[in-house]
This record gives sequence, structure tokens and C-alpha cells, in this order.
Amino acid sequence: MQSRNSTSKIDFDGINRAALRCLPALLARWLPDGRRIGHEWTARNPQRADQRAGSFRINLKTGKWADFATEDKGGDVVSLLAYLTGENQADAACTLAGIVGVDIHEH
Repeated sequence: MQSRNSTSKIDFDGINRAALRCLPALLARWLPDGRRIGHEWTARNPQRADQRAGSFRINLKTGKWADFATEDKGGDVVSLLAYLTGENQADAACTLAGIVGVDIHEH
């Protein structure tokens, strides 16, 4: 994994593309109480006192996600990881690149 302090541009698109290829496995780890319903992963939102799954959903094809009870949402897997961990986007990208085994920086 590359240094988080490097000045090279982070390859958010490449990291997200790699993460989409294994998104169901990532979500099973990050949101283990969730389940696949059609093309979405539905789970309880661990960032709030969510009593049951239903309003927190992640599109398995695009990585877009939303909690329809709170209006929290994002457009990709990096933003989802940032939301779940409280990391900023750059740190979440670095973490995710390490998980999926890709270089964090554009070439």
C-alpha cells in the first residue's frame, strides 16, 4: 500500500472499480446482518440506532448507497467506507485500496 502522505493523485475510480468486483463480500464483512435483495444489499445502519434493516441500502452494481431514513447517501464504495468508519475520503480510499489489492495512485 502506498503512503497516505504521497502527493500523487488518488485513483478513486480505479479503487471503486476494483471494489465493485468484490462488493458483496465486502458488505458481508462490513454489514454482516445485511442481506442481498435483488441488486441491493439491505442492512441496519451501524451509524445510528437502526432497529431493523430496510432503509439502509447499497446498490451492488454501482456502489451507490443511501439511508432513506436519514438522507445520508453516497455515490461509491469509497464514500460508503468513509461513512462507516468515520475516515475522510482519501484515507478511506487508501484503506479500501489495501483491502482490494490495488495501487492507490493513478499512473
